[in-house]
Amino acid sequence: MEPSKAPQRRGIEPSLIKNKIKRSQVYHEQKARRATEKRKERAKRKKEEEELGDEAPAKKVPRTLDNTREADETVVTPDDAEALADEAADEFASYYTPGAATPKLLLTSNVHPSAHVLSLIDELISVLPTAEYHRRGTFELKQIVEFACARDFTDVIVVNEDRKKPNGLVISHLPDGPTMHFKLSSLKLAKDLPGHGKITKHQPELILNGFTTRLGHTVGRQLGALLPHRPNFHGRRVVTFHNQRDFIFFRHHRYIFETKQKARLQELGPRFTLKLRSLQKGTFDSKQGEFEWVHKTEMDTSRRRFFL
Repeated sequence: MEPSKAPQRRGIEPSLIKNKIKRSQVYHEQKARRATEKRKERAKRKKEEEELGDEAPAKKVPRTLDNTREADETVVTPDDAEALADEAADEFASYYTPGAATPKLLLTSNVHPSAHVLSLIDELISVLPTAEYHRRGTFELKQIVEFACARDFTDVIVVNEDRKKPNGLVISHLPDGPTMHFKLSSLKLAKDLPGHGKITKHQPELILNGFTTRLGHTVGRQLGALLPHRPNFHGRRVVTFHNQRDFIFFRHHRYIFETKQKARLQELGPRFTLKLRSLQKGTFDSKQGEFEWVHKTEMDTSRRRFFL
């Protein structure tokens, strides 16, 4: 009869140690030990790859929330004929074809805007070449929409705030919608960005990334229709809407060529994050409007469920 193997001794669980100093010491020792083991394992794998060459085993792809997202039947593939036909006839088709239409944007705010909101609007005007600011006054948003339609504006953008901090964005496409309502967070104006550059009047390039579902395509196309699709490459300006896990990151950069082989990005600002709250058919109507999509807390059933 073979003698039973002694159980492997596990490390001491730091949370079970009552003495604070000893607990901290054990925790940092274990952390350093794990880091050493990982470093040795990486060196071992690298040596094997050098020895085996092309026969080396493929690198493991780490599991992330993005590549393990729940299956969604509304995800659009590049060869989806139905989606392509719909986009060729939607409200934004004229902005994505040769000789694309030029947007004309009306920017406004809540009724009594704070200095923070006006600063954000000022920077948005510098980013969006065809935007104009009109003071809200005491007008209702429906009246603003009628005013904009009568003067051939293509979109109305409203910056909302709470406790003197911008917290929301409403974008309504004219004259027939749709209207998007976003939560706005993580705002940093240009003056708050270290080493930011000066914005020039060159038309920027546009990057839309990560919009994969039918809803995501609608949102991405409406955001993309806010800028003329005739970039002036001499200005090297780039405006990016990057969707990741249903958070839309807005960035504004200039790329700088340091040498013929090396380039870097210089952030121009502003910087903020958008989270879609609702998509409404037609122009703004909070009471009788028909909503295509509304975010509800009961929809957040999994960290791996995304809608854009």
